[in-house]
Amino acid sequence: MKYPNVIEEKVLIGDISALVFKPEKTVDNPPGVVFYHGWSSNKDAQRFRAYIISSCGYVVLLPDSIYHGERGSIDYSKIENGPTFWKVVLSNLREWSQIKEYLINEYNVNRNRIAVSGHSMGGFTSAGIFAVDTEVSSLIVHNGSCNWGESNDIFKRELGFTDDEEFEELEKIVLENDPMTRFEYLKDRPILLLHGDSDRVVDIKPQINFYNSLMELYGEKDRLKMITYKNLNHYLTTGMLEEMILWLKKHL
Repeated sequence: MKYPNVIEEKVLIGDISALVFKPEKTVDNPPGVVFYHGWSSNKDAQRFRAYIISSCGYVVLLPDSIYHGERGSIDYSKIENGPTFWKVVLSNLREWSQIKEYLINEYNVNRNRIAVSGHSMGGFTSAGIFAVDTEVSSLIVHNGSCNWGESNDIFKRELGFTDDEEFEELEKIVLENDPMTRFEYLKDRPILLLHGDSDRVVDIKPQINFYNSLMELYGEKDRLKMITYKNLNHYLTTGMLEEMILWLKKHL
């Protein structure tokens, strides 16, 4: 489907398959948004969301993560593949600078007006990127976690991840990059957290703990916001998308 007033382009950034959406009428150095999909999803499943965001004046890039979309697949339901979740998140972090520079060089996006966002695993990814790249202007997390350590403990307990030597090495890297341990790089930067209070896939408690701990350090309280949605399971709603766009208008 071709969307009105927005141009959609399929691109390849090295070996990263991606889609880019841009308004037909744009300004010089437009703001940009990179949106990451969740576990077992792909860039194409986010197209309509990208169109809505782009129609509000943003260049939007949707990348495929490894083992997803055009970059292959695995059996996402197998317990043995559970730890691959973290391999994908960490791969996204390593690929970030390549994606960011591509947006800036190929689409003339303003380096100082780039936001990262994502749903579920994409929310974990965008939080990790925001915590390591202080040049990123804003973060919006949908049903994800900025509290990797606590979320990982829940995954291990509820999904039965095996604590073998390989996973222990992976877990060490995860904890080294946990946004929960990088508050000095997050304080007073714009962060919006959106989460269903009945999420049965990504437990909301770690995100609440992250929000409460970080808020104590904020001088500008309106730059950190968490909205919880009553009785909502693991879904990204139209209301969440609206809150995201309102946040971008104010903080990008």
